Amino acid sequence: HHSIETDIDGNIWVPSYMYPQSISLEKVGRNSPADDGFRDDAIVKLSPDGEILFEKSVSQIFIDNGLEYLLFAHGNDYEDDPIHLNDIQPVNFDGEFWKKGDVFLSVRNQSMVLLYRPSTNEIIWKGTGPFFHQHDVDILDEHRISVFNNRSINVVGDTDNNIVDGHNEIIIYDFKTNVYSAYLKDSLIEHDVRTISEGRSEILTNGDLFI
Repeated sequence: HHSIETDIDGNIWVPSYMYPQSISLEKVGRNSPADDGFRDDAIVKLSPDGEILFEKSVSQIFIDNGLEYLLFAHGNDYEDDPIHLNDIQPVNFDGEFWKKGDVFLSVRNQSMVLLYRPSTNEIIWKGTGPFFHQHDVDILDEHRISVFNNRSINVVGDTDNNIVDGHNEIIIYDFKTNVYSAYLKDSLIEHDVRTISEGRSEILTNGDLFI
């Protein structure tokens, strides 16, 4: 289920989902995801031996941090997949804007990136803006991250068909300046880089972009 990452201690971070759901029966029912039930996405930390060290529902993280309105405010339609967690990026060092043990979460269906602190159950930062249906958060240095911006959109009237709006992007966010910028945008346009879902990117030490 989406990206798998390891932290500096060798632990494994992987998206999953919880069933039965951890959210109350009154809000989400108890149908399984296979039967179009509520997908209670979770972050899971495993030891190298496969022992579960930490598990938490992302929907519950939203609720605990005052963001419940993003889960249950979708007009007249019941949204069974409001989170769609697709990447967990562990933070391996202390810095001005984060601490070792924090994790960045890519929440696809909210077009949102979160910096979450498991030790206190706090959302430290949430980013929305120049990306949507994004994937793959990378930590570049002490104050910058990159995000693989899929730019995929749902075709109106055809919920089973998505398209990329133009091309994929690599978005860099600088916590010091609170500025978003696009990396090698012209090259991605020139080479018609497009993937509707998934997708990984890495800015190499010489500045090249590996996708």
